[in-house]
Amino acid sequence: MITMATHLHLYPPIIVHTFRGPHWCEYCANFMWGLIAQGVKCADCGLNVHKQCSKMVPHDCKPDLKHVKKVYSCDLTTLVKAHNTKRPMVVDMCIREIEARGLKSEGLYRISGFSDLIEDVKLAFDRDGERADISVNIYEDINIITGALKLYFRDLPIPLITYDAYPKFIEAAKIPDPDERLEALHEALKLLPPAHCETLRYLMAHLKRVTLHEKDNLMNAENLGIVYGPTLMRAPEQDAMAALNDIRYQRLLVEMLIQNEDILF
Repeated sequence: MITMATHLHLYPPIIVHTFRGPHWCEYCANFMWGLIAQGVKCADCGLNVHKQCSKMVPHDCKPDLKHVKKVYSCDLTTLVKAHNTKRPMVVDMCIREIEARGLKSEGLYRISGFSDLIEDVKLAFDRDGERADISVNIYEDINIITGALKLYFRDLPIPLITYDAYPKFIEAAKIPDPDERLEALHEALKLLPPAHCETLRYLMAHLKRVTLHEKDNLMNAENLGIVYGPTLMRAPEQDAMAALNDIRYQRLLVEMLIQNEDILF
């Protein structure tokens, strides 16, 4: 049972923890005294140490797969480190499936799939990881797969365009001069963690390929921006009016990222 979510380091997430039964520090090998909050536990690799010893522990641990219980709602960097991949497998698998059989589907990403079946895909990924079966034999409607991909991004605890980088992206979208706007966008991308930037690059390249079939699917960069703007980014804590004003810039940002994918990444 976690008693409080106090992160002692930015990464890995080390949180104050209450251990059941006797526990020894894995750094100094001494006993952890007390009944509650005896020490801290790394959410990535499961390391158990005294609070003081946590300051000596390297910050670049590799998450242990047995501590990464799910795919959805899991920190993106934690997930790719645990699975030793460039991008979350759910992104790769959904995009592969969509490109294999859905690029010409009218209203791709705009039309919603049946929510119970989208939840079904989510549970399959959480349970089976890369062994999840999302083939046409199981989910004939491609909108279920696009819905599952959008849900993955919405469920991220830290959005794909992170809270830290968000203000810079919004500032970039507000620049009237196209060249200056692209330059500012390029700088904003540098603020993203590597796994976030790589996933965004891969997604934008995919969405660019979606627009190449606009004649059939009726989805251009502007339409995809409307769908994906609020899916990929959320404003850090701010008032409702400011968040509302940001929506048009979120749409514009995704539109620009799709159109300039080859230049920006």
